[in-house]
Amino acid sequence: MDGRGYGHTVPLSDGGKAFCIIYSVIGIPFTLLFLTAVVQRVTIHVTRRPVLYFHVRWGFSKQVVAIVHAVLLGFVTVSCFFFIPAAVFSILEDDWNFLESFYFCFISLSTIGLGDYVPGEAYNQKFRELYKIGITCYLLLGLIAMLVVLETFCELHELKKFRKMFYVKKDKDEDRVHIIEHDQLSFSSIADQAAGPKEDRKQNEPFVGPQSSAHPDGPAGN
Repeated sequence: MDGRGYGHTVPLSDGGKAFCIIYSVIGIPFTLLFLTAVVQRVTIHVTRRPVLYFHVRWGFSKQVVAIVHAVLLGFVTVSCFFFIPAAVFSILEDDWNFLESFYFCFISLSTIGLGDYVPGEAYNQKFRELYKIGITCYLLLGLIAMLVVLETFCELHELKKFRKMFYVKKDKDEDRVHIIEHDQLSFSSIADQAAGPKEDRKQNEPFVGPQSSAHPDGPAGN
């Protein structure tokens, strides 16, 4: 192993590189699925329910409540996962000032990860293992918080209208063709379903031959 890049640990052997590729191919999709599931559940309790509560309970406009909530949530997230950790890192790391600590927080939580600043690498670092575990938990929680904030802003009505500008618009003729085809399929399926019971009844009915209508003759007169 060599000491370069973020974390100062990279594979050098061919087997280590192959394992790193396989692990990344499997691990990255599962990590994205995990983050997506967690963010969706957290967003329900942190964003949607509070906005709905203030809208229903106090009668405020839902759009105004959503904007105020998004701004407050962004401010709390930046304070708890950028400014406060930056102040802590500037105290724990001897060679870092506040700007360098804030830079590390931003680069890490934005998933850029340049690796030019790595905490816990000082030769006199106390409780190194515990310190590394704490940093890992901080990065995981910070990444989830960042995704929740982004999801909250993306649900704003104004941003939804802005995103529609970049959507691919379908042609009206193409939509009309799809509607006609869907209606034809629906009508044909309904006709088939209606014709089925009639054919079954016909097959179950006993065969009755044509009846000849007999005209009785009157009494023969002498």
